[in-house]
Amino acid sequence: MQIPVWAQTALLLSLSNIFMTFAWYGHLRTLNSKPWVIAALVSWGIALFEYLLMVPANRIGYTEMSVAQLKIMQEVITLCVFVPFAVLFLHQPLKLDYLWAGLCLLGAVYFIFRG
Repeated sequence: MQIPVWAQTALLLSLSNIFMTFAWYGHLRTLNSKPWVIAALVSWGIALFEYLLMVPANRIGYTEMSVAQLKIMQEVITLCVFVPFAVLFLHQPLKLDYLWAGLCLLGAVYFIFRG
């Protein structure tokens, strides 16, 4: 049984986004007492794994989706990864603004994926 292209793409994008979220924001909690250059080097190391997943995700997705569709899919996944990360890892308050942002992204999904 072949996994659909959209599902392969979404899975790889989700995994890559987890790495990228940690690369971009994880140092705010774990390395905040270190010089920024240390945080940057650690972030680059983490981001390597993000790229090792992101590049194949985009190449696979581009076989059936447009670049705009890939970008909107990535943005939706980014919000789905970022909100739990911000709340659970960075201990940020859960805001109603996340819901409004998500609804705006649903509108973007509708317009970019409609026939």
